Amino acid sequence: MAIGRPLSSARRRARTRVATLLALAAAAIAPTVRAAPFEDTIAQRVLACTGCHGEQGRAGPDGYYPRLAGKPAGYLFNQLRNFRDERRHYELMNGLLALLDDAYLREIAAYFASLDVPYPPPAAPAASAELRERGEALVRRGDPARSLPACTQCHGDAMTGREPFIPGLLGLPRDYLNAQLGAWRSGQRRAIEPDCMAQVARSLAPEEIGAVSAWLAAQTVPAHARAASDAGASLPIPCGGLAPPIANAAGGAGR
Repeated sequence: MAIGRPLSSARRRARTRVATLLALAAAAIAPTVRAAPFEDTIAQRVLACTGCHGEQGRAGPDGYYPRLAGKPAGYLFNQLRNFRDERRHYELMNGLLALLDDAYLREIAAYFASLDVPYPPPAAPAASAELRERGEALVRRGDPARSLPACTQCHGDAMTGREPFIPGLLGLPRDYLNAQLGAWRSGQRRAIEPDCMAQVARSLAPEEIGAVSAWLAAQTVPAHARAASDAGASLPIPCGGLAPPIANAAGGAGR
């Protein structure tokens, strides 16, 4: 086997200098890498959620992934369970939650429910004033002739939700509201029976869904908005998944 020529002294010095520089660079970088150790806390573990749902669950930057922060813990738990058990269909969420037990889902829900972070101002209305007025009428008064309850009867007069299972309707993008009401109407989104939101969505014409979502998305969320205390109030229609004293409900137009 041929043996190469020995390195010249100049080349040996150059190689030594390169090796020394690499060693110094590695030594300089190492403390920076070690400065952020992993902390086994629920806040650290749910960072996987914030890639879509935004920092602290404030809402995704694309306007589709909804806010998690401050929603009632019971509602968040029900939706995590619905994704895990495939009553709600979104492949990424189904896969992420498939192997998680109820105790862990409750821990995730409690963490996001505890956060109180500000809402951004609503986007400029994209619908006509006439359409938004029609939406407001349905939100506030429903349609008694069709036995269609007002949104406020379940989600609260301020539409910030009701503890422990009903979410607020404010602060959600119009596209997201349209998508979820449409999914309930078509059966792509389901809750534990009796599924009150499916019943409501199927009673609305597509143009009425557009009116409701246009008005809701244009509303400003009050500062430090929280879900109202349930205080034993009854619901206008039966809903599956709520514990007493609100007999049965997992529904809600928000995630």
